[in-house]
Amino acid sequence: MEIKLTDAQKNAQTTFRTFVNEEIVPLANQCDREERTPPQLIEKLAQRGYLGALLPKESGGGGMDAIAYGLLSEEIGRGCSSLRSLITVHNMVAHALLKWGSQFQKEFWIPKLASGEAIAAFALSEANVGSDAKNVETTATRCGDSYILNGQKKWITYGQIADVFLVFAQSESKPSAFLVEKNTPGLSIKPIFGMLGARASMLAELHLNDCRIPLTNLVGREGFGFSHVASTALDCGRYSVAWGCVGIIQACLEACLQYTSQRKQFGVYLKDHQLIRQAIAEMIVNVKAARLLCYQAGYLRNLGDPKSIMETSIAKYFASTRATKVANDAVQIHGANGCSSDYSVQRYLRDAKIMEIIEGSTQIQQLTIAEYGYQDPIFPANSMAMSQKQLVNKC
Repeated sequence: MEIKLTDAQKNAQTTFRTFVNEEIVPLANQCDREERTPPQLIEKLAQRGYLGALLPKESGGGGMDAIAYGLLSEEIGRGCSSLRSLITVHNMVAHALLKWGSQFQKEFWIPKLASGEAIAAFALSEANVGSDAKNVETTATRCGDSYILNGQKKWITYGQIADVFLVFAQSESKPSAFLVEKNTPGLSIKPIFGMLGARASMLAELHLNDCRIPLTNLVGREGFGFSHVASTALDCGRYSVAWGCVGIIQACLEACLQYTSQRKQFGVYLKDHQLIRQAIAEMIVNVKAARLLCYQAGYLRNLGDPKSIMETSIAKYFASTRATKVANDAVQIHGANGCSSDYSVQRYLRDAKIMEIIEGSTQIQQLTIAEYGYQDPIFPANSMAMSQKQLVNKC
């Protein structure tokens, strides 16, 4: 099978790369140090339609197909993982609303999200709840024509500046999703600083204390919060993160090619040392392999093939683990310089590690992929579909 970009996708890729090189790369290290994203940079994303990349053109969005959106995520991820995370979470919420939102919610929010007039954040994680997301502790109690929300959310990407949050809470023990605007009484927002990576993504804690919202802010139905709304958003997020990891690997490769061509040790350029060549070769193989897995996932997404969900998990798992490995090697190649804020590779390493945790950790992806593997996707007749107990006994 030949993997070939269309002319439109090639042109989009060139446009994305030029934008990243001119607008993002020069500011990325400064954003990381200051732990913030300049508003003017977000405005430039909005002006180019990147915030509404997945939304239909008739709603003011970019109307991008899955491959074009992947290329956008790669290029922005190559420049700054924090800014890529804004594209990711904003489109996660928009995508979920487009599929599960009411007609009113779509008509009111989709144009605002498409244009960047409003910034959306995804509020699922809590201090005590990460991978076990369906058991969130935040509650939503129905009271007349309102829901009253109580609880706390943590690690909310761009929560410091978001205009609307997609919040997940238990409504009579049924995981449900709700829209909560930033100025809603009872909602307070506390910035989070000092994270390992993605430092410019302006994380926040949300404190919901008798936070009252109208019944119309329920997204989908009660009980649909995790199985439908969150799963739709997270699948979209994993796809963007996978491509963003390809961007990190590409950035590491480019940094190392430049550094090893300029730096000498023992009288010769680093690029002429055999061990350096081995490391560079592994980087090239890893970036190509990760990109191909992302292309496969994107191709299936464009077809609407349900297998795209698993292929996205595979791509996210491989790309994120390879990004950490490649970034670690990039720092090693740079030596002491690689540990300095004067060089971007130290940021790539910190950001890469974050990629192994967000949108489903490495371990969650391994469990999911292994279960899928025992169902034998290539030869369904040989499907083993074992229970966890049977699997443990067999191993």
